[in-house]
Order: sequence, then C-alpha cells, then structure tokens
Amino acid sequence: MFSLRALLAPRPVKRCFALLDAQGICRALRHSAQAPQGLGWVEVETMGLHWLDQRLPAHVRISAQQSPAFRPKALTA
Repeated sequence: MFSLRALLAPRPVKRCFALLDAQGICRALRHSAQAPQGLGWVEVETMGLHWLDQRLPAHVRISAQQSPAFRPKALTA
C-alpha cells in the first residue's frame, strides 16, 4: 500500500542551479527543489558538467519572469 501512495503523491519539482563567480565562471552545480542559500547561484534550464570552470552560456539561464511557478507544465500522456 505504501508504494501505491508513493506513486500517487505529488513530488517536489527538482530545479537546476549553477554557482557563478565574479567573472561568470561556473564553479558548482546543484539539483534541488529549493534555491541554494548564498550569493552567486542562478537557475538554469539544464545542467552540463562541461560548464564547470567555463563561462556559463547565457541561453541556459532562467530569468526571474520564467520562475517555475509561471513556466507552462509539460503535458503527460
């Protein structure tokens, strides 16, 4: 019975975050339901390990207007 309840219960949406230094270089990546504490964390669409120690591409950043509450939800079949 527990497994059926676990399947039907809503799960928190995991979001992707990148830690940028003062020059815009990606220093860390995090996948979590809440935004990390501290300065320098930005939300990104997806994670790429190849971004570490590189400049984060501008097109992967999520702007404040596109926060998860306002993003359209994907349709499931």
